[in-house]
Amino acid sequence: MSFMPRTSRPRFGGRGRGLAAIATALLLTAAASACGSGDDADGEVSLRMTVWTADETQLELFEEIAEDYMADHPEVTDIAFDPVPFEGYTTALTTQIAGSNPPDLAWVLERDAPDFVDSGALADLMPTLESAEGYEVDDLTPAATELWTSGDALYAYPLSTSPMGVFYNADLLEEAGVKQTPDELVASGDWTWDNAREVAAQVAANTESEGLVVRDWDYKNWIVLASIWRGFGAEAWSEDGTECGFDSPEMTEAMTFLHDAIFEHQALPAPGTTADFFAGEAGMTITQISRASLLAEDPFGWSIVPLPSGPAGDAQVIGQAGIGVVAKSDQAQAAADFLAFFTDPENSAKLAAYFPPPRESQLDARTLAKANPLFTQEQLDSVVVNGITTGKVFPAHTDSNKIGNAVQAALDPLWDPDADVASVLDGVCDAIEPELS
Repeated sequence: MSFMPRTSRPRFGGRGRGLAAIATALLLTAAASACGSGDDADGEVSLRMTVWTADETQLELFEEIAEDYMADHPEVTDIAFDPVPFEGYTTALTTQIAGSNPPDLAWVLERDAPDFVDSGALADLMPTLESAEGYEVDDLTPAATELWTSGDALYAYPLSTSPMGVFYNADLLEEAGVKQTPDELVASGDWTWDNAREVAAQVAANTESEGLVVRDWDYKNWIVLASIWRGFGAEAWSEDGTECGFDSPEMTEAMTFLHDAIFEHQALPAPGTTADFFAGEAGMTITQISRASLLAEDPFGWSIVPLPSGPAGDAQVIGQAGIGVVAKSDQAQAAADFLAFFTDPENSAKLAAYFPPPRESQLDARTLAKANPLFTQEQLDSVVVNGITTGKVFPAHTDSNKIGNAVQAALDPLWDPDADVASVLDGVCDAIEPELS
């Protein structure tokens, strides 16, 4: 596989437009903008990393890696992984950064990358990674590091470059009388959004379960809907982030499709209805492959396929989490040293059990299969390798929290059976264009 190298991440807006809390943290810690520029705490070192996973198996793996590190670094007496609920994660993180007890390391959502990189809230990792023995920093793919790069600096390690896929419950589809499974539709070249909607509608009509669930959406987290609208050729905003894309013909077509799928076909749960695919309550779900750990006990027959193609063709979508060292940390260099160990080739291979790696040498189905026994090599190749090499990350922009809240509020009228889709989408652009421009 090959990637076109880039020397810098696309800029959206000015450096002064980051989240207010991050800007506050920057003002407090301007002198700590690079690893090692500040003094680490004398004597014993205790590190804390904020994460949004509460998955026990993932946290156990993190702790095992931390124990291995502390065994060779007696000055580090504790490494804690601090789960913060995904809902409101960024707000909680920026509040901690601006406060008196910031974390030393933190996961950062891809949508917040421009704010965190531009504000200076994160330290430059490149000097530490380049000097770490056996790290092989050149193995990190430019496509994975692009969001976290500015010039020659790398402000976060792309922990998880995880494509979105469609899990399906084979038992429920059989119960519903579905004639062709998603895998069979993929094989015949007919895995399209129209056919996915029909499968979901058939499950909803013929079983007591829901059809298709967009996990983590719940009519609030609108950004995950990029998994659908990208197949229609739609984007939230232009490449340079200055023009709204919600009022485009492509977005109107995509959102009309979604609106009809909900209210006419009952293919998706209606507003106020919840269903957990992994508890057997839905026929299909759109989510990242890291969720497969919820199927470790094989509660039902299942499989996974790539996102369906739409009028614009095949369009895969990637969710990404970066790990950065908080510049305000009193132990920034110690945190960077641990991060270099946590993400070196050996530990990257271990983390690949849950988080698709950004290392080119590890991005092949045979290698991934060693860490992902729940998947076949065919599934890993079609969903993971293909998704990472061809997909695009979720939309990102400066002031992501403010813009995101404005989009969510302006989209709310769409989730009514009688909504005028085009009018609602015009309203979204009216709401966010002042921020974009």
